[in-house]
Amino acid sequence: METTPNEPNGRELAPGRLLLVQELINSRDVDAGTDELSDPEAFAAWLSARELIGPGDRLGLDDLERARVFREGLRALLEQRAHGGIQDATVRALNASADGAVLRARLDAEGSPVLEPAASGLDRVLAELLAIIARADLDGTWARLKVCAERTCSWAFYDRSKNRSGNWCSMAVCGNRAKARNYRARHAAHEG
Repeated sequence: METTPNEPNGRELAPGRLLLVQELINSRDVDAGTDELSDPEAFAAWLSARELIGPGDRLGLDDLERARVFREGLRALLEQRAHGGIQDATVRALNASADGAVLRARLDAEGSPVLEPAASGLDRVLAELLAIIARADLDGTWARLKVCAERTCSWAFYDRSKNRSGNWCSMAVCGNRAKARNYRARHAAHEG
């Protein structure tokens, strides 16, 4: 039986190519204050390791900044979706950052329609990520990609719970932080 690799917090990773979207969001660790996309070279290496660009593709500082805006837009989108309302500004920022990310519909070898990038460079990468999100939306996996509700964390995780009720990337860490904070606030209100 094949198993799905796990995150350091014990959660299983997102399935299939949706993992690339999860990894992009988690390329910035909010809690640790680190960013794997620290400069254009690190960004190119990150993309190359995931076979999203070829050795001849060149990315500049503007591409890096646009990719970061896209990444943080995705994080904000997932966070807002969890709280019941996606803000127009978030959608506009995501769409603006991916404006040149053109997709075209093709038929694969079995005659099934597929979306594929029709651009190059960063626009190709963003188009590929948007195609992954579109496929995940159709198969129901996109709704299970979430960001941790702990405001100091915001780690993207894949919610495999039966009722899709996961709120934290780790109940043992982030869930306990939130519950302890709520407990202290309730007791401070009673004492005050």
